[in-house]
Amino acid sequence: MVSHTLLQSIKNVDLGPNRSLPRGWARLALGAVLLAGTAACAHIQRAEAGPVGAIAESMRGAERKGTAPVRVDITTLVSDMKRGGYVVVFRHAPTNRDQADTHPLDYSDTSHQRLLSDKGRQVAKQVGDAFRRLGIPIGNAYTSMYDRAVETGKLISGLDVTTTLDVTEGGLVATPIENDRRAAALKALVARVPEPGTNTIVVTHKPNLVDAFGAEWVSSKDAEASVFRPDGSGQTVLVARVQAADWIAAASGPSY
Repeated sequence: MVSHTLLQSIKNVDLGPNRSLPRGWARLALGAVLLAGTAACAHIQRAEAGPVGAIAESMRGAERKGTAPVRVDITTLVSDMKRGGYVVVFRHAPTNRDQADTHPLDYSDTSHQRLLSDKGRQVAKQVGDAFRRLGIPIGNAYTSMYDRAVETGKLISGLDVTTTLDVTEGGLVATPIENDRRAAALKALVARVPEPGTNTIVVTHKPNLVDAFGAEWVSSKDAEASVFRPDGSGQTVLVARVQAADWIAAASGPSY
């Protein structure tokens, strides 16, 4: 607004017959332009940094606790989860960065997939050990069909897992319609109430999280857990987003 006013004033100045802009006015004009550019950049940065709040927009009936990633007291969360009723959606654990899914339609061909790294197996096992030490009961475990998700699910849950295309990364080898179907299927799975006294585990991929829950999940980390509480009527609440290190630290604390 200030820069616009200055530029308008410059435009209205009577320059006289030589039509040349005095040096002082030229410097003032340049300063106004720079000020406008700085203000515009600051506005763009604020907009990009702002949270999306996609949970409330993408899941029917989802309660909006806040637009930033939800953080809760881990001790309180664990105490509640001991009674069951939560759906915990994990992004798979860390993988080997020098591998790729070169045969993405053949899920049985693990030699051409990106697999868990040694660190990834360690992290997933530590999270699973933490759940067991904390007394968090797990009922059903669903995973993507990719081996990195299957292995993550087995190490965390300590159970046989159910693989499903519904939470498998589609990427460019699936049609946009199919990717939309998988996003809707993941949301439906999250809205399903677990068996009494248990929690459901789901292991999927970042693109699936983003498609189902919104752009806030672009920042999701390896082995990060999004903890949801379905209410039985098709509605669900995002309770927390918890990093692997938080579960591990909670299980190592003096309270357990």
